[in-house]
Amino acid sequence: MKQKLLCSFLILINLVSFGQESKDSLWGIWNNEKIADTSRLAALDQIAHLYIKSNPDSALIFYQCYFDYAEHKKLEKSMALALLKKGDLLRAQSDYSKALDFYQQSLSINRAIDNKLGILTDLLRIGNSYLMKNEQAQALDYLEECLILSTEMDIKEFIARSSTNIGIVYYYQGDYSKSLSFYNQSFTIKEELGDKKGVALTLTNIGEIFHKLGYYTRALEYYNRALRIQKEIEIEKDVLALLNANIGEIYELIGNHSKAMDYYQTALSLYEDELSKYQIIGMKQLIAGLSRQQADFEKAIVDYEQSLYSAQELENEFYQMVALMGLGKVMEDQGDFEKANLFNRRALTIAESSGYMPEATSLLIDIGYNSYKLGETDLAIRDCKKGLVMAEEIHRKESQKSACECLYDAYKSLGTNAKALDYLERMNVLEDSMKTEETARSIQQMEFHKQITADSLAKVEKDRVIKQAHEEEVRTKEKQRDIFIGSGLLVLLLAGGLWSRLSYVRKSKASLQTEKDRSDSLLLNILPEEIAIELKTKGKAEAREFEMVSILFTDFKGFTEASAELSAQNLVAEINTCFEAFDGILDKYGIEKIKTIGDAYMAAGGLPVPSEDSVKNTVLAALEMQAFISKRKVEMVTLGKHSFEMRAGIHTGPVVAGIVGVKKFQYDIWGDTVNTASRMESNGQIGKVNISKYTYELIRDNPQFTFESRGKIQAKGKGEIEMYLVERTEI
Repeated sequence: MKQKLLCSFLILINLVSFGQESKDSLWGIWNNEKIADTSRLAALDQIAHLYIKSNPDSALIFYQCYFDYAEHKKLEKSMALALLKKGDLLRAQSDYSKALDFYQQSLSINRAIDNKLGILTDLLRIGNSYLMKNEQAQALDYLEECLILSTEMDIKEFIARSSTNIGIVYYYQGDYSKSLSFYNQSFTIKEELGDKKGVALTLTNIGEIFHKLGYYTRALEYYNRALRIQKEIEIEKDVLALLNANIGEIYELIGNHSKAMDYYQTALSLYEDELSKYQIIGMKQLIAGLSRQQADFEKAIVDYEQSLYSAQELENEFYQMVALMGLGKVMEDQGDFEKANLFNRRALTIAESSGYMPEATSLLIDIGYNSYKLGETDLAIRDCKKGLVMAEEIHRKESQKSACECLYDAYKSLGTNAKALDYLERMNVLEDSMKTEETARSIQQMEFHKQITADSLAKVEKDRVIKQAHEEEVRTKEKQRDIFIGSGLLVLLLAGGLWSRLSYVRKSKASLQTEKDRSDSLLLNILPEEIAIELKTKGKAEAREFEMVSILFTDFKGFTEASAELSAQNLVAEINTCFEAFDGILDKYGIEKIKTIGDAYMAAGGLPVPSEDSVKNTVLAALEMQAFISKRKVEMVTLGKHSFEMRAGIHTGPVVAGIVGVKKFQYDIWGDTVNTASRMESNGQIGKVNISKYTYELIRDNPQFTFESRGKIQAKGKGEIEMYLVERTEI
């Protein structure tokens, strides 16, 4: 009774701010004990709803009144609903831990009374809250349970919503193929339900996958499809703002800063119209990041500082952390690594205390790298090692690679070459595994999955009919043949026994020789001839050091865009055409192909047999490769087809070479020379061959070449390196 009186008192006081009609109506329903309990609770729910945006604390009190009354009346379903609504209020305020407490209480009640719809709702909310806390394993447990239960009950809305959230989990984990699979499942159901808003949001999610993978044209395609749908329907401004922000980021990434700023400003205006305080902070931070990209550091600092103060006023730790991280990046850009680490450590304190593990990992590695640049090598090793462990725990390969790069540079500066080489090898392995071609093919296959499946089914049915007719014909002929076979079998057995034995021995020897030749040929395709002979003779091949090896890297420009635009079959065919030509060029100049990684091609001159002409021949091979690509481009453009352009880079120096693997052999090379050669390629120019100063010194007097000095170029992880463009002398 006391609780009821308290609730009535609070309602009466708070309703003064609303119209007399609303006050009388809601007060009257709640205060009338003759009205059904469900109607009275519905009125209380409406009262609470009036305060959700303007005064969430009052709304929370009203929902507590709702719960107390339902508990007094033993209305368990209503008790669970009150707890759910309290959780929703706290989740909207980003208080996910408290929200989870209420959701779990609601779930316990709904499980006890077997309220399936309530269970689904609770599972979805709990999964989403864990997702917002970045606790992905827990989120997946609840969301998968929701998907299984909703599938059993055939409740399509929950199937779609749980699929979307599972897709988001896999997106955060970097498993884009699985993410897209669940998004597609959700998209199909939302289209069936005529849920245009849901369709638009799912298109946005799919766009974010292409966005993340760097397929910007495809990402914009999905974002614009979502934008067109959202213009047809009345949708929340903050959702429209998010889409504008995503499109703005695409334009920022492709270097169109003017368009990016337009979309960012549109998003900011939409958020300001809705008084979305947190989103306003977020947009200001994006705009600050864009200013930083444009080297407008003063504006970037002002925007980051403003967002930091706003986040502190709202006591929002996440946006405080992001603002501090942004300020740290600005200081790094300006070369003030000491000040950068001051901001980074403040951000790290928030990240670690709030459980933002990906951010904490990145910050630790940044702090370590800044310490290395300040000459504090021991601190750099400590922090980067800790960052590497954390990156491995959360399966962040990009962060693992950054940590290995930091540790490689730190140990190299100390002269601890063995440890430096170990981290260099780990870094190269991670770089290989991060290539996204397989994911791109998987995405393309998913998009055409329905058509492929339909075609396959038709083919299977056609094959079945043909096979059935063939088998019938075979059975008829076999009956006729059996008659003749039976009469001649005895004679053939006596005469053929001796002959078959002799024939068997001859065929066995021939078969063994064929298999041996095939095995030798396959081994020579995988390994250099000298290494293959050593492996066959000794059963192993020792790793060897080479003092003078020229490493050549090539990489196609526009491969990412081509992956999104061409079919997988056409893409692979074009790469194969180019790589077959490259293989022939290497054979011509006696250069050893090491491996291909997606669209990258790696070769080495001067191993396994050193040669005086290896540097010259490697450069000639690279120039001929570029000539082939240029000629190929003209041919393809004439045919109206997609073509590639290419960068090529060469560096010469010492390497270690040997076989890796037990079941699948691979001849590979390691050392700082490899890393530097890779930087020659990545910092090269389209259609040119970029070489290091050391390679230049070795061939500078060769009349076959002309050179153009590029001066010192900043190379990632290597500092400034002097580079030259080389061309063949025209005769």
